[in-house]
Amino acid sequence: MGERLSGSGHPTDDDPATPLWRGTIVLRILTFLFAIGVFAVHDADYARPWLGWPVIGVMAAWTAFTAFCYGRQAGRRAWVVVADLVLTCGLMTTSLVILTPEQLIRPAPLITTVWACGPVVSAAVYGGRTFGMVAGVIVAVFNVGVRGYFNTDMARDTVLLVGVGVVIGMASQTARRSAEQLRQALRTEAATAERERLARSIHDGVLQVLARVRRRGAELGGEAAELANLAGAQEIALRALVSAAAPESTMDGEVDVRGQLQLLVTPRVQVSVPATQVMLPAAAVAELAAVVTEALSNVDKHAGEAARAWVLLEDLGDEVVISIRDDGPGIPEGRLAAAAAEGRMGVAKSMRGRVAGLGGTLVLSTGPGEGTEWEVRLPRQESPKRRGKGT
Repeated sequence: MGERLSGSGHPTDDDPATPLWRGTIVLRILTFLFAIGVFAVHDADYARPWLGWPVIGVMAAWTAFTAFCYGRQAGRRAWVVVADLVLTCGLMTTSLVILTPEQLIRPAPLITTVWACGPVVSAAVYGGRTFGMVAGVIVAVFNVGVRGYFNTDMARDTVLLVGVGVVIGMASQTARRSAEQLRQALRTEAATAERERLARSIHDGVLQVLARVRRRGAELGGEAAELANLAGAQEIALRALVSAAAPESTMDGEVDVRGQLQLLVTPRVQVSVPATQVMLPAAAVAELAAVVTEALSNVDKHAGEAARAWVLLEDLGDEVVISIRDDGPGIPEGRLAAAAAEGRMGVAKSMRGRVAGLGGTLVLSTGPGEGTEWEVRLPRQESPKRRGKGT
């Protein structure tokens, strides 16, 4: 994400993890000051203290550089985080020539001391808990490798490094997820408000005109009655449009099935949906809408002009059921097989194929004079978020 301009024309930082980046900068500065103090205390004991001061200088320069990068959204790049990890591990290895063998075993602090935890925190803030855990393991491995042994103290440092990476990574992921949910809620609120405003405008204008044309045309009869029927059909369709549930998606890419089905309302088609949201993956909703549209298209083609259809949406928790029923003459036995043999694959591919691709089932109930009913059953594959709520 890039920087945005505020109302005053100054760039703003819209990264939700910005407070964590600032904390990383403060931690890097504090640990660097601690490293200077440790080096000053042990200066006389080092095997090659004259090599230590150049290392301290590099640490100072890198601390300033990372503070500059991490303080700006444009500077928080993967290569900076990787370079931070590589350079820190490299500086840790200089302890092999700066410290005496006795200091490595005692042990005395490495030349980098706690400053070495910096890349673990920055990797966690940048990439989440996995990045933080990997960075913690790498720094811990170099810590053990430089020392040349593994004991309780080394185990404690390893646990702390990996733990810090995991905890800070989880915090950064949570911050970004919460910010995205807030942005989504604000977008939905704004869209709903605009939809309600348009609905009021349409109701006060277009719908009233259509209703008046329908009533007056029916009174006049003749060609005016035909216009009245057309106006009535458009009135119903427009009412369905403005009353349909607003499109809404979650971070998991789920949308409400109800909105897609409510748009199919016509003078001959009634749609019944639950009062609460029925959320499914967006791709599944598009496929289900196509299946229902194909079924209603068959009603128009084969059930007669007077036939009516009903669409019922049910949310049974572990599965979603859609029923499409009409009061037409029904489908004669063998008709679907004959249509498939003739190359007309509307039912075989457009309906059965779509439902099978979603992992659902499509059941047909029909008979001469009994109308036709299609029942679509789609098992709901729970998202990690939904599974977490159930535990």
